[in-house]
Amino acid sequence: MCFGKCARCIGYKLLILAFLCIVANILLYFPNGETRFASEHRLSKYVACLHGIIGGGILIFLPAAVFIGLEHDNCCGCCGHENCGKSCAMLSSVLAAFIGILGSGYCFIISALGLSHGPYCLSAVEQNWVYPFTNASGGYLLERDRWSECREPRNIVEWNLTLFSILLVLGGIELILCSIQVINGFLGGICGVCCNREEVRSNPGEHSVPLFPCHGSSSEAQVQ
Repeated sequence: MCFGKCARCIGYKLLILAFLCIVANILLYFPNGETRFASEHRLSKYVACLHGIIGGGILIFLPAAVFIGLEHDNCCGCCGHENCGKSCAMLSSVLAAFIGILGSGYCFIISALGLSHGPYCLSAVEQNWVYPFTNASGGYLLERDRWSECREPRNIVEWNLTLFSILLVLGGIELILCSIQVINGFLGGICGVCCNREEVRSNPGEHSVPLFPCHGSSSEAQVQ
């Protein structure tokens, strides 16, 4: 079933993206490889949102696993037809895709806010730990000469810019892939149901098949 193969391909891609999101979010906790800023709670509040670990990571693993198993999932051939079972599985994947959209959307939004708000650092101007670019609405990203206002952690602007941008892109790709699977799931389910009905109509003389053959007894199968 081509729809199942497409879902499986999407699932494997989501697994890789989810792993990368988790790694990127973890690195945000350790600017320049130092741990003291995390232990002293001197990092951007958006780092603690765990948008890469939970949103782009854990919430993506579930739909990825569902999509990977779709090619061989036939719901026990519900209604006595394998195609009907596969249609059931494809339609059920839409719910998993919506969970993925929720997680990737969360990752995307928090990453965008983290970039717009700027890092939390020791300001050379105010001599205190503040958000020096909070009123710039992201304009500081184009004003590289202002990045030196953050004295500690060292190179925190570049660190946050790189990792939040990576999470923004990864979350966006995950969002697109899950949206594609919503369409793929609907098309696979609807087309499967239509094909199954056409098959039934073209073979009116065949004997009837039990509604749920997976739960039928072996003795009943022998009698038929």
